[in-house]
Amino acid sequence: MPSAVESPEGGEEDILHYEEIENDAVSPMDLSELLKEGTKESHDRAENTQFVKDFLKGRIKKELFKLATVALYFTYSALEEEMDHNKDNPVFAPLYFPVELHRREALAKDLKYFYGEDWKEKIQCSEATQQYVDRIHHVGQHEPELLVAHAYTRYMGDLSGGQVLKKVAQRALKLPSTEEGIQFYVFDSISNAQQFKQLYRARMNALDLDKNTKERIVEEANKAFRFNMQVFDELDKIGRSLAEEAQDGGFPVHDGKGDIRKCPYYADKLGTAGPGCPFHAAVGLARQPLVQLLLAACMAVAAGAAAWYIL
Repeated sequence: MPSAVESPEGGEEDILHYEEIENDAVSPMDLSELLKEGTKESHDRAENTQFVKDFLKGRIKKELFKLATVALYFTYSALEEEMDHNKDNPVFAPLYFPVELHRREALAKDLKYFYGEDWKEKIQCSEATQQYVDRIHHVGQHEPELLVAHAYTRYMGDLSGGQVLKKVAQRALKLPSTEEGIQFYVFDSISNAQQFKQLYRARMNALDLDKNTKERIVEEANKAFRFNMQVFDELDKIGRSLAEEAQDGGFPVHDGKGDIRKCPYYADKLGTAGPGCPFHAAVGLARQPLVQLLLAACMAVAAGAAAWYIL
């Protein structure tokens, strides 16, 4: 369950309390409204990146989804590290919900599912993600009030559009119904996402911030969107270079053309011992006269058997 809301008297009221506040007129100077209006254009641009559009249509390759999960792991590790450091800082403390929101452990489970027990040794932070991570660390250490922008951009998105992406990924990648591989999108400690988002916005609006600081937070939120779009563009470029996915139970598609070193089964270095590309090996074998004769005989037997079955 989400954390309770502290009442002015120092007691506690449950999360439903904020529904009463939500009925009041929302001030255009409330931070939640400033962020909503001030990031609308950035939000629209992010949703219209090629990577996101392809994702929403279910055109997401498993390898690319894995790389996106890696990017999220490094991003949330940085964000949650800085949030932990500033959990008692009044400019951020009211938005500290580690049990309800933190995603690092969920992402670690997803990476273990995709990469195995030694997943930490198999992943690395990409260039675009590193720039995002560096900015988060700078903010957490030098301008902690701007952490609000990064937390808002990430977690509110996860509780909204992220739930749509969860269903798309599960269906497109044929992931287990038990939600392995998509734990990132699962918020077990939040029973009602809409109510929690109301609570979160109320906490943002209650922060003691002057007009200038609020404007800086909106500006930082737009920067956060730009960092996200850079990661999306990076993933899109990688996606265009990836070979087609493996067929069910089969080998990755490889047409035998182009640079042989791009074959996923090619040895790490030319001239090293070990198996070569199965495609090229099969083609070479098929060119042998004896093998061709045997293949022709097998096809004749198969055709005769098929004719017998139809009759």
